[in-house]
Amino acid sequence: MNQELIDIAIQRGRLLERISNQRQLLAQQLQPLEAGLAAADRAVVTLRNGSNYLKQNPEVVTVAVAVLVVLQPRRVWRWSKRGFFAWRTWRMLRTQMLDLGLVTRP
Repeated sequence: MNQELIDIAIQRGRLLERISNQRQLLAQQLQPLEAGLAAADRAVVTLRNGSNYLKQNPEVVTVAVAVLVVLQPRRVWRWSKRGFFAWRTWRMLRTQMLDLGLVTRP
């Protein structure tokens, strides 16, 4: 009976060691995905915050719809493209300035 318990304890120890090794290997293999998953998490948080904001401030949606109705959709699309271009240019310039050390990260 004692030998059986000893054998079970040894087997348990081996299994625990094997599990530990598998966890370490899995952590190493998943490390390249960490940046992508972090970005996805940030996107989900941003979407949730945005939807919560819109739920708490429905007048923003009303104003946006009114702007679309008053202005022609073609004009709104044109200004949206310009705004996106300006935003993208700003992000590119800011990244380059950070890389050159001209600006510090807030």
